[in-house]
Amino acid sequence: MSERARPIDTGAVIVFDGVCVLCNGWVRFLLRHDRRRRYRFAAMQGEAGRRLLAANGLDPDDPVSFLLIEHDRGATPRVSTDTTAIRRVVAGLGGVWRVAHLAALLPRFVRDPLYRLVARNRYRLFGRHEACRVPGEEERARFL
Repeated sequence: MSERARPIDTGAVIVFDGVCVLCNGWVRFLLRHDRRRRYRFAAMQGEAGRRLLAANGLDPDDPVSFLLIEHDRGATPRVSTDTTAIRRVVAGLGGVWRVAHLAALLPRFVRDPLYRLVARNRYRLFGRHEACRVPGEEERARFL
């Protein structure tokens, strides 16, 4: 089955803000370092991204959270948000990136409010694109 043909409910999907400069930098980082091509991406401004946010209890019109959905054959999907999602994504790159699990030593009640502060102010702090990122030909299959 081609990567393009993979259904939404397989592998790991990251829902990101397609017009946020910081978020797009994060996606570029993951595209460069995800050698196993584990992650696929859905902009929250698109149909798939909005549907995934809503299905997981997040407001598609006011998302202030990072969403990771990991599907494992036949098992219930594992849904992570905020800093837990970021930690799982980075550690999921394998190799030295697994040290990201050390972030769990800092309690969520400390990590997540800091994350949400940045998320709420991301456009003011980092900027905003006029339109969502258009993936290149070699990346197109990684986007929903």
